[in-house]
Amino acid sequence: MSGTSEDASRTRTFTWDDPRALAEAARGLSGIEFLRKVASGELPRPPISALMNFGLAELAEGRAVFTVEPAEYHYNPIGVVHGGLAATLLDSAMGCAVHSTLPAGAGYTTLEVKVNFVRPLTAETGVVRCEAEVIHVGGRTATAEGKVLDAAGKLYAHATTTCIIFRTERG
Repeated sequence: MSGTSEDASRTRTFTWDDPRALAEAARGLSGIEFLRKVASGELPRPPISALMNFGLAELAEGRAVFTVEPAEYHYNPIGVVHGGLAATLLDSAMGCAVHSTLPAGAGYTTLEVKVNFVRPLTAETGVVRCEAEVIHVGGRTATAEGKVLDAAGKLYAHATTTCIIFRTERG
């Protein structure tokens, strides 16, 4: 292509730990115990967190906060951060908010996510926070909501989720 040069290319390298070992470490721990070990670094962060470079910043029962600094490697072809970054942050934070309420032996997975994108993220946005809170936890399903905000509190995206809960059967 004309107008390109070698020094215009960019690279990014990252590493991750075996996700099966992380899942195995979760067994026998309540959701909040497991997430606290991930947040403290006692357990490795999940591969998706390494790939997209976001992390768990705050955790309480029924609440999880993730942070990320949008970067050029998050961009889509139209020159802004791909909506998948906000959607992944929201899914992760809302799921962890739900997970933080579950006892040992219980798990969850996302059934659905509804995301509303309010404004685009760019590399100039700075660090954003994805704050999520549980709305309801029942016997088989849970719901949560989340928001992606910049340092000034400006809203970039918001979402809701429904998760299915898997509980161990008692004999």
